[in-house]
Amino acid sequence: MPDTYNYPAEIVRDEDGRHVVAFPDFGWGATDGESRDEALAEARDLLRELIAATIREGGDLPEPSRGGKGRPLVVPPVQIALKAALYEAWRRAGVSQRGLARDLDVAESEVRRMLNPEHSTKTATLDRALRQLGKRVTVTVGEAA
Repeated sequence: MPDTYNYPAEIVRDEDGRHVVAFPDFGWGATDGESRDEALAEARDLLRELIAATIREGGDLPEPSRGGKGRPLVVPPVQIALKAALYEAWRRAGVSQRGLARDLDVAESEVRRMLNPEHSTKTATLDRALRQLGKRVTVTVGEAA
């Protein structure tokens, strides 16, 4: 299970001079921008969608490879990173949605919403569910790129 959902992006210029961004760890999807900064802003939205699509399809989230020169790390929105962490922890625990709901003393529909990448869930609720699955959330704040 990844402990971070920051993925390296590859950026190339296309024949029109636009900056095209892709995430090799996922193997599909791309976005672009007129400038490198615009392309990286769009990449954050793309990364959110790549993670959400993987969750919706019930797939495995790829382990992020290393960033490096020419491969900047893109940080997804906090909500989708927490949903990804919950999704991965829930799958690894091998517990049903009904079982997790029972453990959290909530309705099963609440667990379905927690695992739904399109549904907004309070951070405290996701944190509580992650703790129930043996995980803890930590926050690191760094300088803006």
